[in-house]
Amino acid sequence: MPPGARLDPRLRTTPTPPGTSLASLPDDMVEDAVQRLRIAALVWVMLWSIGLVVNHLVRPMIGLREDQDVGWYPLGDVFAVFFIAGSLGLYRLAPRLREQTRLLVDIGLGYEVVLAFAIGLLNQWKPHATGGTLSWICVLILVHPMIVPATPRKTLIAALLAATMDPVGLLIARARGLELPPLALVAWTYLPNYVCAGLAVIPATIFAGLGHKVTRARQMGSYQLGELIGQGGMGEVWRAHHRLLARPAAIKLIRLERLGQLDEGGEPAAVARFRREAEAAASLRSPHTIQLYDFGATRDGRFYLVMELLDGIDLETLVRRFGPQPPARVVHLLRQACHSLAEAHQAGLVHRDIKPANLHLCRLGLEHDFVKVLDFGLAKRDRRSSTAQTLLTAPEATTGTPAYMPPEMASGDPIDGRVDLYSLGCVGYFLLTGKLVFEGDNALRMILQHLQSEPVSATARSGLAIPPALDRLILSCLAKDPAHRPASAEDLAVRLAAIDVGPGWTQDDARRWWQANLATAPSSPPGAAEPGMTVSPDLRVAP
Repeated sequence: MPPGARLDPRLRTTPTPPGTSLASLPDDMVEDAVQRLRIAALVWVMLWSIGLVVNHLVRPMIGLREDQDVGWYPLGDVFAVFFIAGSLGLYRLAPRLREQTRLLVDIGLGYEVVLAFAIGLLNQWKPHATGGTLSWICVLILVHPMIVPATPRKTLIAALLAATMDPVGLLIARARGLELPPLALVAWTYLPNYVCAGLAVIPATIFAGLGHKVTRARQMGSYQLGELIGQGGMGEVWRAHHRLLARPAAIKLIRLERLGQLDEGGEPAAVARFRREAEAAASLRSPHTIQLYDFGATRDGRFYLVMELLDGIDLETLVRRFGPQPPARVVHLLRQACHSLAEAHQAGLVHRDIKPANLHLCRLGLEHDFVKVLDFGLAKRDRRSSTAQTLLTAPEATTGTPAYMPPEMASGDPIDGRVDLYSLGCVGYFLLTGKLVFEGDNALRMILQHLQSEPVSATARSGLAIPPALDRLILSCLAKDPAHRPASAEDLAVRLAAIDVGPGWTQDDARRWWQANLATAPSSPPGAAEPGMTVSPDLRVAP
């Protein structure tokens, strides 16, 4: 965690004024508003097209008397063509104005007023006023605020202008020399227009308040949530940015339903796990460990971690998409993971959940193939305690890790940092072969194989050209007896560096690979595949 970052158990929010426009809403709510506006535009295209068809094809077939004719005058054809074209234009324009939300709101409100003008002019082409009836403008006034969430003030202004379009149509009719109904009847007939204009402020106020609440709810300390980019059994991962520094970040939010499980101390199990992850990550400085910026709790009791937003893919995805990796690259990646684990082990922390999904391959500045170790949520202080004491709950004991579970964890024996070396050996095996060390059709059978079966060498399993020394080192990591594994993460890193893998994996090699395969890779959530996710039949972690 960088200097100046603090561990703050409280949420620090800066209030934003309520009643803001679409510009103040979160991105997903803006996207919903854009889509609603586009749908409304298509609806108006359909309605005006139906008007053309009904009045030119259906009405002549019915043979209405003049006093029964609702009226579709030549001006109606002009309006129909104009609004069909305008609505299609709005449909195409709306997505391009996502970033110019104030302009989008103004265009939407202006469209409401212009539509009301057309309806009012058609209504009053032959002036009439009948008490007890409602103008179609009332429907427009009440529905439009639900489509375009503007400020209550702007909504009211647009609604009052729209409500006035029936009287404006009467004034235009009078200018054309037509006789108008009595003023009292006109006022009585179109008073509901103005009542509806007042009512239109209600949904606008609700939307403004909702936007304000959602915005505040998505403020985690100094960070503002953006889009959801990953989720698992323990929680969700959101893209976020610092409200002052514009620094991108990833925020992990705990699932509230996980708060029901309690650990031995009476604390919710998921909260305990998040607290440990924050404390562990905050105490580590290796550049190969995920960087923690902040953590805390919201006012509604949700816990969150703010971490660096990583660019690239995890090693699980790497192998699933691109197959087994060259031995030189595997050595390069494993040595970096050892760097992170060595510091953690020296600090007395055992990760306990090393697996490809928790090793992230990213770009860091100009450096490519930079490994980050993620998700210290299952990390525990090395007190030589048994697995039964260190695993939080029975569900967490088997979440997502059967393919990489060391024998001593599965059997409940005392553990130390060498459990991480066993799991890292499983990761190396997977990187070299594209296969798990042990296959099984369920988690229990796989765990039993880790306890009882001897692994087949990576060379024999894959038929690929793997340096014998690397093959032997991977098998030594997979020894059932921890005493037969490398003594430490530093020892493993030294032994990896001593292996002759031919031409080493260089930054030029990594850069060329990224340019060929991940040139446009999006930023990825840290720990998207995390404990708490279910295990599919092939024992890959799946949400």
